[in-house]
Amino acid sequence: MLKTNESNTLKRNTLDLKIFLPSLIILFIFCIPFVKSESSSLDALNGLFDIIVNNFGWMYLWYPIILIGFGVYFMFSRYGKIVLGDPAEKSQFTFFEYASIIVAMALGSSIMRTGMIQWIGVAMAPPFGLEPLSNEALMWGNPYGMFLWSFQTFSIYALSAPAIGYLLFVRKAPVFRISEVCRCIFGDKFTDGIGGKILDILFLVSIIAGSAVFLGLGTPIITNILTRMFNIQMSFGLTVTVCIVWVICFTISAYLGIEKGIKNLSTFNMYLAAVVGLFIILAGPGVFILNQFTDSVGFLLKNYIDISFYSNSLNLTAADSTQRYTVFWFAYVATWGLVQCAFIAKVSKGRTIKEMLATIFLAPMLLSWVITGILGGLSMHRYLTGAVNVIDIVKNGGGVMAVIPQVLETLPLPLLIMAAFLITTMIFLITTLDSTTYTIAAYSSTEDMSKNEPAKNLRLLTAGVISGIALLLLKIGGLGPLEVVSGLMGLPIIFVQFATIYAFIKMANQDKAWENNIRK
Repeated sequence: MLKTNESNTLKRNTLDLKIFLPSLIILFIFCIPFVKSESSSLDALNGLFDIIVNNFGWMYLWYPIILIGFGVYFMFSRYGKIVLGDPAEKSQFTFFEYASIIVAMALGSSIMRTGMIQWIGVAMAPPFGLEPLSNEALMWGNPYGMFLWSFQTFSIYALSAPAIGYLLFVRKAPVFRISEVCRCIFGDKFTDGIGGKILDILFLVSIIAGSAVFLGLGTPIITNILTRMFNIQMSFGLTVTVCIVWVICFTISAYLGIEKGIKNLSTFNMYLAAVVGLFIILAGPGVFILNQFTDSVGFLLKNYIDISFYSNSLNLTAADSTQRYTVFWFAYVATWGLVQCAFIAKVSKGRTIKEMLATIFLAPMLLSWVITGILGGLSMHRYLTGAVNVIDIVKNGGGVMAVIPQVLETLPLPLLIMAAFLITTMIFLITTLDSTTYTIAAYSSTEDMSKNEPAKNLRLLTAGVISGIALLLLKIGGLGPLEVVSGLMGLPIIFVQFATIYAFIKMANQDKAWENNIRK
C-alpha cells in the first residue's frame, strides 16, 4: 500500500525540479546586483554586449543566412517529404488555424511596436553614413523594419523545429528536451549526465528571461494608449494593473491549452488585425500608405543583400546604431529561437517538413510586412504633414511609445481605433506568452509529451514565474538587465541550434525516414 501511494505521488509530481529549480535560482541570483545598483550593473552588461557586437557582429550576420540555406535544403531535398507523425494521420489543425497559431507566436505584440515606430530610430540615425532625417534616411525606415521580420528572423525560429518534431512524433521520445534531441550526437552518458542538464537549464533560463522581457516590453504600448484615452497619469500602479490583466488572460489561455485557448485567440486576432488594417487604409491616408508600402518593398528587395551583410567595417571606432541593433535583434531572436521551434514542432503533427518550414518562413513574414507598411506608413504620413511631430516627441523625452496613441488619435473615431489597436496588441502578446508558457511547462514536465499535454497546474506555475520576474524587474527599475542578458545568451544558443540541425539529419538518415515516413 505504501508503494502505491508513493507511485501516485510521483505520478502527480510532473515537474522536473532538477532543471526547473536551478533555472530559477540562476535568474534570481542575477537579479540581486540590480536590486542593489541597477545603473552600474547595467553599464557593465552594456559594455559586455558592446564587446560582443564589436568582435562577433559578423557571426550574428552570417548565422541566420546559413540557417536559410539549411531551410531551403530541407524543403527541397528528400527530407522535405518526411511527415511528423503517422503519414496516414491528418494534421491537427486546418492550414488557416495552423498559420494563425504560428503567426501569433512568431510576431507577438512586437510587430505593433516596430511596425509603427521602427522607422523613427532609423531616420534619426541612418546606416551607410546618410544624413539624419533626410529623404534617403526616411526611405530606409520602413524597409529596415520589414528586414527585421524577414527570412533571417524566421530561419532562427524554424530550423530546430524539424529535429524536435521528429523526436516527438516520429521517434516518440518520452521527454520534450533539447538534451534528448542531441542524444544521437553526444550519446547517453552526456545526455543523462551533467552535460544534458546544462543544455536544458540554458534553454529554460533563456526563455524564462526572454518571456519576462517580452511581457515588460509590451506593457508600455498599452499604458501609453490608456493614458491618452482616459487622460490619466502614467504610474507604476497602472503598469502593474496592465501586467496583472495580461497575466490573468494568458494564464487562462495557457490553462485551456492549444485547442481551446491558443488556437481560438490566434484565429480571432487574424480577423481583428485585418479589420484594423482596412480601417486605417480606408479612413486614413490610404493612397500614401499603398504607395509607401510599394516603395518600401521595392527598396528592401533592392537593398536586401546590403543590409543583410552590413558590418560597418570601415568605422574603426564603434558600431553605428543600425549595426548594433541588427546584431542585438538577431541575438535576442536567438534566445527565442528554441522555444519558437519547440512550440512550432508541438503543433506541427501531421505536417511534412516542407509544409512546416514554408509556413514559418512565409506566413509571419508576409503579414509583418503588411502591418509595417500600414502602421509605418500612417505614422510617417503624420510626420511629413506635420500632424504629429514624432521627432520632437522622442527628443523631448516622451519616448517612441508615446508616438503610437498620438498617431492613432489623428484618425476618425479615435477612441474606437485606439481600443481596437489595444485589443489586437494585447491578444498578440497573450498568444505569444501562453504558447511560451505551454512550451516551458511541456519542457519541464516528466510526462510523455508525444502523447500528453503538460499538466494544467504546471502551466499555472510557469505563468506565475514569468509574471513574477517581470513585475520584480519593473519594480526595481526596468527590464534593461534581462533585455541585455537575453541578447547575450543568444551566443551559446547559436551552437545549440546548429547541433539540433545535425541531429535531425542524423536521426532521419538512421531511420531512412524519407522512405519509411512519407505520404504514399
